[in-house]
Amino acid sequence: MNKKENPLRQLPLNNNEYGEIRIRLAEIMQERDISMNQLSFRTEMQRTQLRNYRDNKIQRLDIDILKRLCYVLECDLHDLIEYIPFS
Repeated sequence: MNKKENPLRQLPLNNNEYGEIRIRLAEIMQERDISMNQLSFRTEMQRTQLRNYRDNKIQRLDIDILKRLCYVLECDLHDLIEYIPFS
């Protein structure tokens, strides 16, 4: 019998213990065989901004950017973003 977790549990004192959000842009670009220049052109975004998403170097997600990426790459948001809980 599995013990159910309390859905209202307290947050850890250290925010590094929440888990990690990973953006899978590099993998999707490789699967779709699309270059940074092509993606930049199609999304009408700067390569620097896309590079930060590709390299997981952003602190805050921008909904407009996520919508553009999903549209151009023909993927769902859950394909693009992954939550990895810390155990």
